[in-house]
Amino acid sequence: MSESHTPTSGAARLNTGVAHNARVWNYWIGGKDNYEVDQRVGEQVAGMFPVIRDVARADREFLGRAVRFLAEERGIRQFLDIGTGLPTAENTHEIAQRIAPESRIVYVDNDPVVLAHARVLLTGAPEGATDYIDADVHDPDAFLERAARTLDLGRPVAVMMLGILNFVLDTDKARDIAHRVMAAVPSGSHLVLTHPTFDPDLGGEGQIPAMRFWNENATPPITARGRADVAAFLDGLELLEPGLVSCSQWRAEDPAAAPVPQFGAVAVKP
Repeated sequence: MSESHTPTSGAARLNTGVAHNARVWNYWIGGKDNYEVDQRVGEQVAGMFPVIRDVARADREFLGRAVRFLAEERGIRQFLDIGTGLPTAENTHEIAQRIAPESRIVYVDNDPVVLAHARVLLTGAPEGATDYIDADVHDPDAFLERAARTLDLGRPVAVMMLGILNFVLDTDKARDIAHRVMAAVPSGSHLVLTHPTFDPDLGGEGQIPAMRFWNENATPPITARGRADVAAFLDGLELLEPGLVSCSQWRAEDPAAAPVPQFGAVAVKP
């Protein structure tokens, strides 16, 4: 197990007076690592957009299916999980190392509450490695350099970007981040992506007022995007079946799974 990069400044950045995405998301999926302000804002958003709890659960279940698919069927043994959020059951390293104990996982996040739980994330199989980097998605060069201390960036890596590019409000910047990260990993690497959408085909138009409320009352600000903008994050990659779909329907065990307004996709670098 490699050394974590947990700074002493994490506690200083913690603000329990304003709702924060990682803690509200934790509340929606039934976790305990949240505060009254997170519960209050979470309930308000859920009242405006009730399907948000379904989105949260579907996103988490997508992560499990994607990691199992990559480890079992694609032979991936390295994972870079960017914007991991608060640990719950069935984290990336737990799933991957259960299938292949030698798997190496690096988590990236800059939320101080997540930092406080880094020791949980860093409990992995002794045959592999699990690390945690305190870094911002807006600075890919920094976290890629530090990830290379644990991961071999000359071998395929699964880059996990679940519900993170929606916090990069400028679409060109978000696209540039995705492309720069994938440019740093070799052929055979995969990009695993989820992203909220206002696409009416997935029932996403109801997110617009809820996101407006969120951006006025919580942090960090968030945006939804349409299919074309989300698809552009995957430019230059080969989209794997079933393509860019609702994350609840991506390789779902239940073929009748209802869609949620959150895209999910897995693509491979040729």
